[in-house]
Amino acid sequence: MSRVFDIVIEQLREDLFRMGGRAEAILEKSLRAVWERRASLAEEVAKDDLEIDRLDVAIDEQVLKALALQAPVAEDLREVLAIKMIATDLERVGDLARNIAKGARRLAEKPELAFPATLTTLSRSSQAALRRSLDAFGRNDPELARRVLGEDDEIDEQHDEVIRTLVRRLEEESGGVSQYVDAIQLAKHLERVADHATNIAEDVILVAEARNVKHAAKLAR
Repeated sequence: MSRVFDIVIEQLREDLFRMGGRAEAILEKSLRAVWERRASLAEEVAKDDLEIDRLDVAIDEQVLKALALQAPVAEDLREVLAIKMIATDLERVGDLARNIAKGARRLAEKPELAFPATLTTLSRSSQAALRRSLDAFGRNDPELARRVLGEDDEIDEQHDEVIRTLVRRLEEESGGVSQYVDAIQLAKHLERVADHATNIAEDVILVAEARNVKHAAKLAR
C-alpha cells in the first residue's frame, strides 16, 4: 500500500467500522422494539439512523476526494471501492431497521400475538451474518467471508419457512391479520439484511484475493 494512501485508507476504515457498529446497534434496537412491544424504543431508531446516513455521506466525500487527488495502485483502489460498496450496504441496513421499527410501533398498539419460533431464528441468523461479514472485513479474512456466503441458503430457507407458516395462519385464523402481515414484512426485511451481509462478504473476498465472486454461482451455470 502506498504510504500516501495509508492515512486515507485508515480514515475510511475507521468511519466504516463506526458505521458498521451503528448498523448492528440500530438493527438490534429495532428488533428489541418488536419483541418487547416497545414503541418508545422504536421511536429512537429514526434518530439513530441519521448518524448512519451522516457517516455514509462522509465516506462518499472521502472516496471521491481520494480518487480525484490521489493515484491509487490496484490494491488501494480495490479497498477504497469496497469500502464505498460496504457503506452503501450498511446504509441500507439502517433503512431496513427503520422499516422494522415502523412495524414495531404498529405491533405495540395491538394485543400480543405469538409469532413462529423460526422468526426468532431468522432474526438471530441475519444479525450473525451481518456481524461475521463485518468481522471478516476487519480481519481481512476471506475464509470467514466464505462462511457468510455459505450460510445464505440456510437463511433463505428460514425466511421461506416463516412466510409459509404465517400465510397458513392468515388463511386459517380470522384474528391478528395485521400483525401477521407485519411479521411477514419483518421476515422480508431480515432476509434483506442477510443479503447485504452477503454483499459485504463478497467485497471482503474482492479486497483480500482480487477475486470478484458476485453472482459466481449463477454465472457458472
